[in-house]
Amino acid sequence: MATIALDPRLDKRTSNFIASEHRMLIDGKFVKAASGKTLPVYNPATGDVMAQVPEAEALDVDRAVRAARRAFDEGPWQRKITPSERGRMLWKLADLLESHLEEFAELESMDNGKPLAIARVADVPLAVDLFRYMAGWATKIMGHTFPISAGGEYLTYTLREPIGVVGQIIPWNFPLLMAAWKLGPALAAGNTVVLKLAEQTPLSGLRLAELIQEAGFPEGVVNVLTGYGEGAGAPLAAHDLVDKIAFTGSTEVGKLIVGAARGNLKKVTLELGGKSPAVVFPDADLNKAIPGTASAIFFNHGQCCCAGSRLFVHEKVYDKVIEGVSDIASKIRVGPGLDPETQMGPLVSEEQYQRVSSYIDAGLNEGAQAIAGGRSEAQKGYFVRPTVLTKTNP
Repeated sequence: MATIALDPRLDKRTSNFIASEHRMLIDGKFVKAASGKTLPVYNPATGDVMAQVPEAEALDVDRAVRAARRAFDEGPWQRKITPSERGRMLWKLADLLESHLEEFAELESMDNGKPLAIARVADVPLAVDLFRYMAGWATKIMGHTFPISAGGEYLTYTLREPIGVVGQIIPWNFPLLMAAWKLGPALAAGNTVVLKLAEQTPLSGLRLAELIQEAGFPEGVVNVLTGYGEGAGAPLAAHDLVDKIAFTGSTEVGKLIVGAARGNLKKVTLELGGKSPAVVFPDADLNKAIPGTASAIFFNHGQCCCAGSRLFVHEKVYDKVIEGVSDIASKIRVGPGLDPETQMGPLVSEEQYQRVSSYIDAGLNEGAQAIAGGRSEAQKGYFVRPTVLTKTNP
């Protein structure tokens, strides 16, 4: 690929990784897409392409799923590796991730747009903690015994066994942390995994794949794909050799995944979005309620599954709450994620920028009033000012 100018504030390791030729992890090897296609990865702070990653399609998904199937049915993952050894691998992965904390924080900031300071103290450490927590569970997954009323000396018991091959599809709002949340429990329980990264934010997941190899996971136990939802996510959800699909993302796509899972009645776990309301009553401590409700919507640029995107305030405290939240919104420092002064970075993509901007425009066109924020005047990047709309309708 052509040389791309990257932010000079980046650590050399981060710059070298972003500029490298990226490949997917399938059956213990880093490979290109079978078609040779790639997809662009954009820097949301500038809108510029900063990397190219493989564009997986159905053939790549099938290769990854079959590798995971072999690893589960025939490989050492189930036959020779004990729960305690699985736990040690997860713990080693956590140690490796922690040793590369700054690199991963920079990758999250460049890829997602979030402030480096937030990724440094939240996204990466929480992913480390998750892997360590799940490492402890690997030896503690057990069934139960039950007394029965039938005569004779009988014993009834249950066993907890791994499901098998788990397909996992993660979103772009917390790329590394979402990967950890999906991988940790599945691997602790003894499953094998095909993980499809969000096409907008694949870099930290590809770097994590390298650490997974370094941690010693056997071939095929973890496979990591990059690609679009239609080309890679859909065939993963529908594949008959996948025993479970776990998805975090939009309600619309969640419905499609339920339909795709019908073929072999695979198990399904969905974490979908919503329009979460925050409610402030007149007896609330406003010194806590005002910053709390502001944080509920503006944290991570509002890009959270549980973002408090609607605010219902009792008329007795309405003016104080709106004034307080709007004051906080107007003072949030918006800028590139690598800028140490930045409190809110850009939205993740051009698509999200256009979608959020259209919501603001629709609200104003329908009679709402912008007490704070609105579209950014920036010429480059996907920046939107923190916005508070009042006089809205349902």
